[in-house]
Amino acid sequence: MSIRPIIDTLRLLQNGLFLDECADKLAEAVKAVDDTGKSGKLTITLDLKKSGGALAISAKVTNKAPEPKPDETLLWPTVEGNLSLNNPAQRNLDLQVAPGRSAEVRNVDAATGEIKTA
Repeated sequence: MSIRPIIDTLRLLQNGLFLDECADKLAEAVKAVDDTGKSGKLTITLDLKKSGGALAISAKVTNKAPEPKPDETLLWPTVEGNLSLNNPAQRNLDLQVAPGRSAEVRNVDAATGEIKTA
């Protein structure tokens, strides 16, 4: 008696759509693991029950992809208990364009050395 490889059975489930869903979930987990460096998990669950003379198979795939760490925003507390983008203990600099100078911004193209005005 020859046992059929499980991939052949998975291909039969939900007219092949289950295998496509497994591939999508695996790709999501792979990307999340690569982005975060944390471990992930892909789980395929097959629930089998007798249905007359046949077997009813309920297939489910889930992934535990690591969640990306949210970006942090640094805010400074004020004496009033508010939050500010500026450090209240630091003086503000009143920066201005020097008289007789242009306020244009210049960039140098690293590849060509060409000076570009923004």
